[in-house]
Amino acid sequence: MTKISLRTGSCLCKQVSYSFPSNAVVSAHHCHCKDCQKSTGSGKATIVLISDDALQIKGNIKYFSVIGSGGNKVSRGFCEACGSPLISSVEGYEGTKFIKAGSLDESSWISINSNFWSDTAMDWSPLDSSIDCFPQNPE
Repeated sequence: MTKISLRTGSCLCKQVSYSFPSNAVVSAHHCHCKDCQKSTGSGKATIVLISDDALQIKGNIKYFSVIGSGGNKVSRGFCEACGSPLISSVEGYEGTKFIKAGSLDESSWISINSNFWSDTAMDWSPLDSSIDCFPQNPE
């Protein structure tokens, strides 16, 4: 029998925290789209996809929505107090939340499945060529 552990995360100031059971994890990816680059201030966002109904949040998250690189509405959630990026949702992926891997309290268990938006990856933040690369969002 597989033991189900609880995964936890928080913002920098600890006013927002979240948890979900390990069996709610669908997959993990690096997204190199221009929107993720801008919203993280880096070359990519590393995201963990989880089942929406498994996520428990404590504290207040402020959401900002844009039309993303793929044409879908993307809502990104940040801590109202410190601005840490935490959680996103994407139109067309209902039932799934995108957890920012850097906000996890412990993330050594993450195994990255693929790179999204490889066609806009920056040379200074290269793709991991040992995993699948999709030029944009996977179909």
